Amino acid sequence: MFASSTAQGAALIGSLGALGFLAYRTHKKGCCKKVASPDYVLSPNKPAVVTITGAAGQIGYAITFMIASGRMLGPNQPLELRLLDLPFALKHLEGIHSEIDDCSFPLVHKVVITSDYQAAFENCDVALLIGAKPRSNGMERKDLLQQNASIFASQGKALNQYASRNVKVLVVGNPANTNAYIAMKNAPNLPPTAFTAMTRLDQNRAKAQIGHRGHLPSNDVKNVIIWGNHSSTQYPDVNHGHIKGSKLPLREALDDEKWLNNDFIKIVQQRGAHIMQLMNKSSAASAANAAVEHVRDWILGTPEGEWVSMAVPSDGSYGVPKDLVFSFPVTCSQGQYSIVQGLKIDEFSQQKLDLTTKELVEEKEQAGY
Repeated sequence: MFASSTAQGAALIGSLGALGFLAYRTHKKGCCKKVASPDYVLSPNKPAVVTITGAAGQIGYAITFMIASGRMLGPNQPLELRLLDLPFALKHLEGIHSEIDDCSFPLVHKVVITSDYQAAFENCDVALLIGAKPRSNGMERKDLLQQNASIFASQGKALNQYASRNVKVLVVGNPANTNAYIAMKNAPNLPPTAFTAMTRLDQNRAKAQIGHRGHLPSNDVKNVIIWGNHSSTQYPDVNHGHIKGSKLPLREALDDEKWLNNDFIKIVQQRGAHIMQLMNKSSAASAANAAVEHVRDWILGTPEGEWVSMAVPSDGSYGVPKDLVFSFPVTCSQGQYSIVQGLKIDEFSQQKLDLTTKELVEEKEQAGY
């Protein structure tokens, strides 16, 4: 779904750097397994360097203005935006640069447009790896995996060489989980916890569907989980969710087991394809919005008592093979994410987790890892 900036769909590199906190929110302690990560201190006196790959594409275009307005890192954090794309897209990036100038964003101190990895990633604080090669007609999935493996291996090496040692990386380009895994494996000098993939869009889709079904604002739907891969095997899980304020479990609130165990799961799993059929192009604004929310919560923290879904390298939680980039429920505080522990997994859910785990293992192997 997350295609690169061009019709050819060639992908680019992104990187991250040392970021920290302007502010953060706290979460309840004792329920989560904290993943070690350096402390972050965002400084309002120094621009945070944010690199966007595939920046001339639909998602790249949409997200650039969201970030510039302060939606990702807060209203007081100055920014240096690094927009990376292929050489033939640089003229398009010049147009985006001109639009950024015309918005006169107070937070944007500098904009760099480039096709050079070092110029894009040097001392980068946050890297949004959006560019990826899309699947073309007649292409086998294995071929797609291998071609993207080459792209994201190069990205990982560039991050390893140039980015801040505290870089935060979000992979959006599909297959996002496996691309994040490959980038991570090619960056041995960066902590594995620097690499994540996006399932926040899937979480947002799940919340919206439940809200429609229950005649609720989607923001009142709390702690829905996306497990596994950002693909049609993902498992949207409502078993631990509740309604804001009342703490009423979602299953009780909706009282519709048949829908929750069948149509709901399929709708969320196939939502991207549905939008593609309607628009003849993949989701862009909703994907950009989800990426902003993913990074915002990772860096600034999740509200107390709330979980979000992030695909992160597994530490073995819930029986998922170590290092597999797998979507878990997490909380975030002070630039660290913590996988929520101790959730009961029923037989139905375990079957879904096993299926998506199997797919991720197969993707990794087909990509040559």
